[in-house]
Amino acid sequence: MSCPFCKENLEKAIFYGVEIDYCPKCLGLWFEEEELRLAKDKKDESLNWLDIDLWKERKKFKISKGQKLCPSCRLPFYEVNYGDSKISVDFCNICLGVWLDRGEFRKIIEYLRKRKDYEVFNNFIKKVAEELWEVFTGPEAFREEVLDFLTVLKLLNYKFIVQHPAIFHIIAKLPR
Repeated sequence: MSCPFCKENLEKAIFYGVEIDYCPKCLGLWFEEEELRLAKDKKDESLNWLDIDLWKERKKFKISKGQKLCPSCRLPFYEVNYGDSKISVDFCNICLGVWLDRGEFRKIIEYLRKRKDYEVFNNFIKKVAEELWEVFTGPEAFREEVLDFLTVLKLLNYKFIVQHPAIFHIIAKLPR
């Protein structure tokens, strides 16, 4: 496989526990289907419940500038913003792989951390309900969905401690 940007041969590497392909020249990263989510979850386990569905809003897709080609399928990439961020990623609608240019993974993690904080403090009850529903409906495996739900509950505990420290201290002093 070759880099869609500089045409160098891609090399393999372990990236946050996931075997990916990368370009040694421009340091772009190639994630096959689900590898981006797995690497994101390994990089920051508090983000494992916060997934972005790149394929959800097909109306926002546009053919990539410069006709970058998928390293696997050799067809033009589509370009879409990662969630509601300004981070534009290239992806293949055939093999569902994602190409990230140098530094975009770091930007995605920063964006997700900010979004996590927003979701925890503004849409928390909705997220708890969504994660509970996903335990039974997917899209991830049952075990992963349960872990996502437990992470959200742990965040609820932290939110309670921050918003109501006096009540938390009273509860903590109660006999067990």
